[in-house]
Amino acid sequence: MIEGLIHLSSAFGLSTSAGLNAYIPLLMVAVLGRFTTLIQLQEPFDALTSWWSIGALVILLAIEVTVDKIPAVDTINDGIQTFVRPAAGALLFASQANVISDVSPILAVIAGLILAGGVHTAKGITRPMVTASTAGTGNWVVSIMEDVTAFFVSLMAIILPIIIAAMLLVTGALGLNWYVKRRKMA
Repeated sequence: MIEGLIHLSSAFGLSTSAGLNAYIPLLMVAVLGRFTTLIQLQEPFDALTSWWSIGALVILLAIEVTVDKIPAVDTINDGIQTFVRPAAGALLFASQANVISDVSPILAVIAGLILAGGVHTAKGITRPMVTASTAGTGNWVVSIMEDVTAFFVSLMAIILPIIIAAMLLVTGALGLNWYVKRRKMA
């Protein structure tokens, strides 16, 4: 049960992060899935951990990080990302929810689409305001903040549920220990 909650929490965080930058959470999941046991992807999502996938994600991330800093080009990029970010959110949500057999794959895909699509829509609405109010000079600052936020949200989506689960287990063990000692004293 705790493992299911960990994966569900990760699914929400990773798909939300994909709304800001599709490639940061995808690359984090791919690399951590390949080199650690923090993320274990089941079929067909384990294809994400292949060298080809990781290489493609590195290239796509480099392109995204570069073009998103340039006024006018970032608007074109956001138009293209209207399809990519929700799809990435759906993939990330489904990949994390896939280990929970009770979650419908269709529901997982829809949840990921909604989360990433909602964040992307908010970004798409606010970015033109930044461009207009700063004559494009503030775009690179906002873009860097979005990338940093996407990185830390992705990292927390992976690590925080594990930390919370560990804290719950330690708290439960301490509570049980206290209860047993209390019963012996009574």
